[in-house]
Amino acid sequence: MELIDKYFPDISNKQKKLFDKLPLLYEEWNSQINVISRKDMEFFVERHLLHSLAIAKVINFKNGTEILDIGTGGGFPGIPLAILFPQCDFHLVDSIGKKIKVVDDVAKRLNLKNVNVENIRAEKLNNSYDFIVSRAVTNLPKFIGWTRNMIKKKKGFNDLPNGILYLKGGDFQSELDEIKKKPRIFPISNYYDEEFFNTKVVVHLKG
Repeated sequence: MELIDKYFPDISNKQKKLFDKLPLLYEEWNSQINVISRKDMEFFVERHLLHSLAIAKVINFKNGTEILDIGTGGGFPGIPLAILFPQCDFHLVDSIGKKIKVVDDVAKRLNLKNVNVENIRAEKLNNSYDFIVSRAVTNLPKFIGWTRNMIKKKKGFNDLPNGILYLKGGDFQSELDEIKKKPRIFPISNYYDEEFFNTKVVVHLKG
């Protein structure tokens, strides 16, 4: 967990212990269900934990913030963010039941009281949130369509306006060209040294 210590030196011992437990929990589940590719398990901390936590380099969620993670898959970015922000509420959803089973088990075994897990399609949600996070589950215009009415309309009380925080990689200029609102793009390489992050960004879109 040297990378977590390097980039998040101020986390508590309790948080460190929770992060330390994650690789073994996912290895255990991965032996039953292919939640994370075998290749990626070798780089679990970098490609899953650190990548998820890049959102925390862009915004320091204030206590009481309500966050929805759409298409959470194995629990990313929701689970690492929930560990980092225990006073915020996280709703992690995915349409694939076996993945949600994993996320629910991980959240319970880590005793994450601020995490609610649900097997549901994003389009069927009726709640509203301060922020919606996701890790490139679909193209941006389509994602914006899914989430149009799920973001609280007020500006909010965080340093960034309420909206979408989307982890994206590669060339997606054609997607940006389809979006009316101009997003803010935060290159993750501004925060991390590892080569893996050279083409990765966090996209912030106001709600």
